[in-house]
Amino acid sequence: MADHEEEDLRTALRMSMQNSPPEPKRSKPRDGPAGAPTGLPEESSEVKTRRLQRELMATAAEKRMLDARKASPSPSSVSGSAGSSGSALAAKVVRKDKELSLEEVNLGKGLSEEDAKQLFSMVFGAEVTKGILAQWSNQGIRALIRSMGEILFLCGSNKRAVIATLSVIGDDTERSKDNLDDEVSELKLVDNALFSDRNNVITKSLEGLSIESAADLHKVLRVNTYTTRESAFKRLQAVIPVFQSRMGALLFLISALLSRGLDLVQADRDDPSLPLVTAPFGHASQEIVNLLLCGQAVPNVFDGKMDLGGGMSLKGVSRPVEVGFLTLLESLNFCKVGQYLKCPKWPIWVVGSESHYTVLFSLDTTVQDENELEGRESQIRKAFDAQDQSGGGGFISVEGFHQVLKETNVELPTEKVDLLCSTGFIVWSEFWQVILELDKSLGGLKDSTGLMGKKVFDLYHFNGIAKSDLNGNQLSSGGETPVQRPRLTKLKVSVPPRWTPEEYMTDVAVSSGSGGNESGGKVTEIAKPEPSQHAPLVDCIRTRWPRAVCNWIGYPPSIV
Repeated sequence: MADHEEEDLRTALRMSMQNSPPEPKRSKPRDGPAGAPTGLPEESSEVKTRRLQRELMATAAEKRMLDARKASPSPSSVSGSAGSSGSALAAKVVRKDKELSLEEVNLGKGLSEEDAKQLFSMVFGAEVTKGILAQWSNQGIRALIRSMGEILFLCGSNKRAVIATLSVIGDDTERSKDNLDDEVSELKLVDNALFSDRNNVITKSLEGLSIESAADLHKVLRVNTYTTRESAFKRLQAVIPVFQSRMGALLFLISALLSRGLDLVQADRDDPSLPLVTAPFGHASQEIVNLLLCGQAVPNVFDGKMDLGGGMSLKGVSRPVEVGFLTLLESLNFCKVGQYLKCPKWPIWVVGSESHYTVLFSLDTTVQDENELEGRESQIRKAFDAQDQSGGGGFISVEGFHQVLKETNVELPTEKVDLLCSTGFIVWSEFWQVILELDKSLGGLKDSTGLMGKKVFDLYHFNGIAKSDLNGNQLSSGGETPVQRPRLTKLKVSVPPRWTPEEYMTDVAVSSGSGGNESGGKVTEIAKPEPSQHAPLVDCIRTRWPRAVCNWIGYPPSIV
């Protein structure tokens, strides 16, 4: 039905724009009972009414265009009649049925066979399964066009963005509003009718398409390079239905890799021989995550480089980022996320789990502000991590320990130094406990009030994979029926003073003592928070805010 209506619309536009009406649209004759062809079917009153409405709309649009052209004549309107100019414009708008060349629709240039082989091998390796290839060819994106453009320019060192699309899509997406806005602003009434089915057209174009080799990639991939954010934004806006299609995630990954440059991507990595998509489940490697977060395909999450000696080093994040990263693996002591990823410019974190990625964020940017305790802890931790040669294991050598004390102006008693160094290496947790018990005048954090470091704020967690959710539930005869949908959870986070959460839950009375405050030596009772709730996400949050106590309403937040 939609195809018939579109053809009717094109016919109405042609009739209103041409000097003489074209041949009327004819339907194929239908066989009668005896097999003889019947006459043309009569047009129903409803169809006739819709046709007349479209003709009136097109005529009104033509009149507005002609008036605008008369008020501001162009070379084309001087050399020819206004009617012929209108006909040319209408023909351009409705030439959807005409096959256009790749150059005319500006699909972009293809990759060379060598680049296609390098790209395919870099992403998938030599022994990728068809299941993983199908998995990466069946995932679209949420349409955050500005963010996509910013990420691609970040990958391109803020100098360029490469946008990949597919030659099989055809001209429907390329002939978008980006190319026609200036010429068909007066046809807004019919513009939506012409382009509303782009998603369906793209879906049909992708039917039967599979990318299982570098040759397949070479055959269908088309790329364009942009040097300004605005031009890249317009291009993304024009082809966003392609990124929303099942090929969207793979195309955006390819765009990011090409924006960075394949040679630079390989130089970023510690082991360029491994594929970026990891076996056996086809997960995105940390290189892919870091490329999209910091613009470099480095494989580790700590800050800077880690020197292993003998001319060997491991590469981490080298600069501040706008969106951060937290991972459950850190709570299990498998890695150590550095301050760059833990403390991004905006309070937004990608959260990694054993299965997929979710998002943690706050609406209040002050959650990133450090109080005295956090600032001092960050300073000491950064100096400690700079001496950590264990790959994020959380311990340093005796020589490195003395360097940390020097850089942070910590004056430990000799007996404390000897105790910490007795095993030949110093563990962070033991060192930090000593710092908490050391007086502030000696570079420690001993606080007579016991309140230094307390914070209360809200966080939100979004899991895009559908989960059971009773919020907005549907009632049935058996009671509440959970709805399967993506889940957004609000968490109330309380970061207590320097005690552990268990100690904070006990009755703790703190005397002002000689440290003094305005209470004149009175005993101050510390208010206790609500009982802590636990989920794996809480362990991730505590890697950013140690001792954090989290509470929520309803189902616990899920990171799987």
